Amino acid sequence: MEFSNDIESEIYALAKENAEESGYKLNPDYDIVVTAIKAIANNKRDKGEPYCGCRSTTGNKVKDKELICPCSQRDKDIAKRGACLCALYVA
Repeated sequence: MEFSNDIESEIYALAKENAEESGYKLNPDYDIVVTAIKAIANNKRDKGEPYCGCRSTTGNKVKDKELICPCSQRDKDIAKRGACLCALYVA
């Protein structure tokens, strides 16, 4: 999978590695992966951290730390729905 810039490529590589280490997979739907990676990359550029693109940050760095991808809700979401909220990670 190729991305248009280094931040997106880096986030994709980290997400892929994290999925493998966690026993999950990245979504097989190319469009979902690209959308999620671009949203995370935008948050990294705009907010300084790779926050999940489908969760709202508060501006409080301590609280928002839980929203750094993979967010603290990923495992719970996957157990409940088979995918995290943005559907980047799947069972």
